[in-house]
Amino acid sequence: MSQNKNTVPNTTVTRDLRELDKGTDNLYESIVIISKRANQIAVDVKEELNQKLSEFASSNDNLEEVFENREQIEISKHYERMPKPTLVALDEFLHDKVYFRNPSKEQD
Repeated sequence: MSQNKNTVPNTTVTRDLRELDKGTDNLYESIVIISKRANQIAVDVKEELNQKLSEFASSNDNLEEVFENREQIEISKHYERMPKPTLVALDEFLHDKVYFRNPSKEQD
């Protein structure tokens, strides 16, 4: 992914709920936005991982022929160490890096 994940913590951080509703004036709307963004990030990361791991796939997978591939293990470990999509989405939302709109509010 192209975004800088160095600023996103890998662990859970206690958040002030009043920070979450600043952009929308509604906590639940903010949570829905963060959730949808987290799903987008998760899909992107999964596609990226599957693309990298597909390079190691062989056409004839027999149980006898399965062996450890160091590069494949390192790639998997790298993706396991990455921050979870929810944490990335929350960080993006709090730093105003997420574009969102509510069509029902725009009609008013």
